[in-house]
Amino acid sequence: MIKIIRTDSKHEDFVDLVRLLDSELAERDGDEHSFYDQFNKVTAIKYVIVAYHDDLAISCGAVKEYNEDSMEIKRMYTTKAYRGKGIASKVLVALEQWSSELGYKRCVLETGLKQPEAIRLYEKNGYSLIPNYGQYAGVKNSRCFEKTVN
Repeated sequence: MIKIIRTDSKHEDFVDLVRLLDSELAERDGDEHSFYDQFNKVTAIKYVIVAYHDDLAISCGAVKEYNEDSMEIKRMYTTKAYRGKGIASKVLVALEQWSSELGYKRCVLETGLKQPEAIRLYEKNGYSLIPNYGQYAGVKNSRCFEKTVN
């Protein structure tokens, strides 16, 4: 059974999952990792989801305010053994619902071409490709998406 909790970025299981995510992204992104890593600090994120199978933390994601109307999806990760089981979609839906409850109208996010499974996840969950925003404008490896949530 999958259990989903709401917490913040200080939660030990979230911190552990983010370490795994960062390690995997460093491998995938290679020389580009330091550019992306600077935008992925989690020290003060107030809205974090952690998913558990029994007592094992297996997936996470977070949102932080992007602007007055939008939350930005950050730090989505599912451990390798639990991928392909719909858990990331459950985490994503929980983040969208929380964003909506907080009064935000849309979620935006950035992912990279080197994460094709992430792109499929977002497209499958109704996200639309948008021009790269903010620090990702002009970055060839980045793909940005949005979805209306409220």
